[in-house]
Amino acid sequence: MAPPAETRLLEREHLDELLGALKRRGYRLLGPTVDNGAITYDELESAADLPAGWTDEQEGGTYRLRRREDQGVFGYAVGPRSWKQFLWPPRVRLWKARAEGDGFEIEPEPAEPSRDAYIGVRSCDLHAIASLDSALRDIPDPDPGYAARRAGVFIVALNCWQAGGTCFCVSMGTGPRATSGYDIALTEVLEDGRHYFLVEPGSAAGAEVVAELPARDAGADEVAAGERAVELAVAGQGRTLDTTDLKGLLYRNYEHPRWDDVADRCLTCGNCTMVCPTCFCTSVEDVTDLTGTEAERTREWDSCFTLDFSYVHGGSIRSTPRARYRQWMTHKLATWGDQFDTFGCVGCGRCITWCPVAIDITEEAAAIRATDGGGPPAWGEDGR
Repeated sequence: MAPPAETRLLEREHLDELLGALKRRGYRLLGPTVDNGAITYDELESAADLPAGWTDEQEGGTYRLRRREDQGVFGYAVGPRSWKQFLWPPRVRLWKARAEGDGFEIEPEPAEPSRDAYIGVRSCDLHAIASLDSALRDIPDPDPGYAARRAGVFIVALNCWQAGGTCFCVSMGTGPRATSGYDIALTEVLEDGRHYFLVEPGSAAGAEVVAELPARDAGADEVAAGERAVELAVAGQGRTLDTTDLKGLLYRNYEHPRWDDVADRCLTCGNCTMVCPTCFCTSVEDVTDLTGTEAERTREWDSCFTLDFSYVHGGSIRSTPRARYRQWMTHKLATWGDQFDTFGCVGCGRCITWCPVAIDITEEAAAIRATDGGGPPAWGEDGR
């Protein structure tokens, strides 16, 4: 059980002390850094690698970095990558085999645990990690690689104070304040010429790290400043989504003409699924060497937007862009709830930002709601 939360104050110049405490415990530091014109997650050596002084501008189909007028360390929303890349890597070898006489020998790929500290995890991404846990770990037959990687993760969360133009976590109930699923939560405060972090432990391991830091108890005024910072992210949300009976709405409108409208614009490129922090669909590929004596099987990210993804017995079940977009959106906002009792969308806005033609999941849901006639589901009592 997590210890009672207590808010400490860590001055900006001591941020490296936090990273150092994690490195001494053997953690590999993973966090935000500037790379190729975007803020991405990669390995960090120190706080100097963090994107201090940078922010992002996001809209449908648009992402740009620009300089801030201050030296905010976490003064941006989210970039194209998510923590999924570490927990559920884009390509993993499952096994390899070698011909031995008249038979062959299979060598399974070991599920090697990692020891990683994630620095600056937003609340929306905490909920995304929880969704991946539900699908890949907390099941009767968990994926061994995911479970091994997940077991070694230490999470330093970040309470948002800078929302993006495509964010809608408030609508989804997933942010901007982190409420669970972390070891330490940070709130960055830049106010009245001061720059500091409020630090709250969320686990026994987190409390142990916090105890080593050159931090002091935060005063009431400083805690209030942190609350004001988080309210900036609430007020700055670029999108909203009405979630009232959202599952029923989509189940009732399986044949809505809006699906044809979005299909005329959709390129079925799969960008939305690649950047989505909760999409976990994969395919497998078998490869042999030129001699035919060695082979290996790999698992790779796949997308429900590809024609081959639903290919079964000579044909694709979802042969049209209309069917594929409907499958993706309905899964995120409706059928995911039947599986995991929550939404499959966390409101991070990545799918809107990185769609080449700026298709907006909140706009599509609103358009269907605007002409919803009510009534029973369009197919099946439970919408299936």
